[in-house]
Amino acid sequence: MPAFGNEFETPALPYTDAVKAKTDHLYARVAKFIPEFEWRLHAPYIAAINDLKKEKNAVILAHNYMTPEIFNCVGDFAGDSLQLAKEAAKTDADIIVQAGVHFMAETSKILCPDKTVLIPDPKAGCSLASSITGADVRLLKQKYPGAPVVTYVNTTADVKAETDICCTSSNAVEVVEHAAKEFNSDTVILIPDQYLAKNVAAMTDVKIVTWAGSCEVHERFTADDIRELRAGNPGVIVLAHPECPPDVLAEADFAGSTSGMSNFVREKQPDNVVLITECSMSDNVAVENPDVNFVRPCNLCPHMKRISLPKILASLQTLEHKVEIDPDVIERARKPIDRMLALPLTRQSMYDHRRAPEVAAVETRG
Repeated sequence: MPAFGNEFETPALPYTDAVKAKTDHLYARVAKFIPEFEWRLHAPYIAAINDLKKEKNAVILAHNYMTPEIFNCVGDFAGDSLQLAKEAAKTDADIIVQAGVHFMAETSKILCPDKTVLIPDPKAGCSLASSITGADVRLLKQKYPGAPVVTYVNTTADVKAETDICCTSSNAVEVVEHAAKEFNSDTVILIPDQYLAKNVAAMTDVKIVTWAGSCEVHERFTADDIRELRAGNPGVIVLAHPECPPDVLAEADFAGSTSGMSNFVREKQPDNVVLITECSMSDNVAVENPDVNFVRPCNLCPHMKRISLPKILASLQTLEHKVEIDPDVIERARKPIDRMLALPLTRQSMYDHRRAPEVAAVETRG
């Protein structure tokens, strides 16, 4: 995958008997997805990373979209953005390595300003995070005075610093309703994902103002894709991420965050299932659900795929690339994250797509 940086562009580490002894138990977890000849390239990095983590008191936060060898073999904490945010807030490690994208590493730094937070590839960005700036948020607040700002965690620190409370795809409905009540407003600004906003609007009476941002992975899925999947795989259960367009969710059996989809598979154990999200998610959920058959449509996130084992090892060895944020921004950006984490959220992570969404406005850049 040259577009994402060849994982083995540096000289491969040797696969030795010592490496084999340290990693055989991990290969058993991923053998279904990684052929043995490929594992012999991964294993030396996995052994070296796991040794170095102990030496340096480091942890790796692995997002659900990481490839199986990272997610299952070097990640200390794995999950969606909300789960990783919680782990970042309570870890006693000296070093946090973010196996994800840059905004996630920024969130870890905001929650742990005294710790060293590393991103193995600083170019691992996000189309949502790059769609809006702090200045854009200030203009929105001027245009809709009194409306609280709910910001998706898929945003930069300077955007969070202009925010009243953050949300994730798993808690967005409850956060929006909480913000409307707290600010005594019938309107909430929910940024930056226009599709998440439309799908949230279908579940609440709160008027939603959003921004015309989108995830380049999820917006590529269409309702026709879902119908074709059903035609080719009779009886398949379709789970979709709420960053997908509303017509995709209308064709799905369940819509929820990556953790919501993972929980659905674990609890329901469907015979055949398809996850309408980033490619690696299916492999990682399949590890824990060997009796479930996964149909795998494939939309890769080029940013997530910049993170590789060699880059993680180099990051630990050199302590690069450190995430640095202005202390004033950290102080202001932490408040909306803490407000989100403090909420006693109870609603199941599922989006009701049967009601037509009512979005008050969708703002565009420029």
